[in-house]
Order: sequence, then C-alpha cells, then structure tokens
Amino acid sequence: MTDWITDLVESMGYIGILLLMFLENVFPPIPSEVIMPLAGFGAAEGKFRLALVIAAGLTGTLGGALFWYALARRIGDQRLRRWADRHGRWITLSSVEIDRLEQWFCRHRGWAVPLAHLIPGLRTLISIPAGVFAMPLPRFAVLTALGAGVWTSALAAAGYLLGDRFEGVDRYLGPVSTAIIGVLFLVYIWRVVHFRPDRRA
Repeated sequence: MTDWITDLVESMGYIGILLLMFLENVFPPIPSEVIMPLAGFGAAEGKFRLALVIAAGLTGTLGGALFWYALARRIGDQRLRRWADRHGRWITLSSVEIDRLEQWFCRHRGWAVPLAHLIPGLRTLISIPAGVFAMPLPRFAVLTALGAGVWTSALAAAGYLLGDRFEGVDRYLGPVSTAIIGVLFLVYIWRVVHFRPDRRA
C-alpha cells in the first residue's frame, strides 16, 4: 500500500494528498500515518510547501468526516432506534443504549470530537453520533478541524523533520494504528455475540 500511496502523492500532488486523506476517513485501513509523513518528506525535498500539505490533508480529513456526518444526519436518531428494535444485534445497540449514548455524547461532544481525530478508527466513528444526534454542523466542522489539524500537522511535521528517515514514523505508528482498528473490530464482534436487548424504559 505504501508504494501506491507514494505513486499517487507524487503524480497528483496536493490533490492526491487531499484524496488519500478523504479516503482514509471513509475507509480507515488507508493509513494517514503513511500519507502525511510522506507528503511532509516531499515538502522537505522541495516538491511541496509544508503549509499546503497540511491544508490538503486537513481538507481531505474534513471532507471524509462530513461524508459520514451527512449520512448519519440523514439516518437520524428515530430511524436508528427503529433499526435497533429490529436489528439491534448487528448495530450492537438497543433503544435504551442509544438514549444513553445520546446523553453521553451531548455532554462530552466538546472534547470527544477533536480527541477522536487523534485515534485511528475513532476519527471515522465519531462523525456518526455527531450526525445522528444532530450536532450543529458549524460546531462539528470547527471541532473536527481542530482535532484533525493537530493530527495532520504533527504527521506532516514528522515527515518534514525526519527527512529520508520518515519511514520510521510508519514503522511505529502503522502497527499501532492497525492494532487499534483490530481491537475495535474485535469489540464489535464480541458485542454481536453477547448482545442482549435492553428494553428498560
């Protein structure tokens, strides 16, 4: 995958960075831990400007987040509750748990949205409750840009400063990101297997 990312960034430049970061948020196994350090390394070589690399990465991330937000907003909390009543096992949520999730998200969304963008897998997932529970779009966009800006800037700066040693970023962060996504998948499977509808009012 690294070679494919390298070829796309080199052939498409900033547009390639934007596209890859969009896809990373839509399809998490595409690693930002490779995309942004690679682009930062390109900036160190004079191929790109670091500020524009960060801007392209942030724009792509925001676009991906807004994709899931819009989809979840279209679903809405009422439809989600109907799905929970019919197919709760597969979304691993009951109507009661959705109520609890909504209460938790509404209390903590101010830090949950930006913080989630620092954690692989969660930066995709956090857009779903934001949309389902109708978090105001301007606030969601600002909080997403805040968290995503920190993450993309840190990765691009690492690639820029490390120069031709940028692969060291992926050597450590890549496996960690894969492990986190794997744990999230295993948690989902565990919840599917052990799901019990909770219909308490």
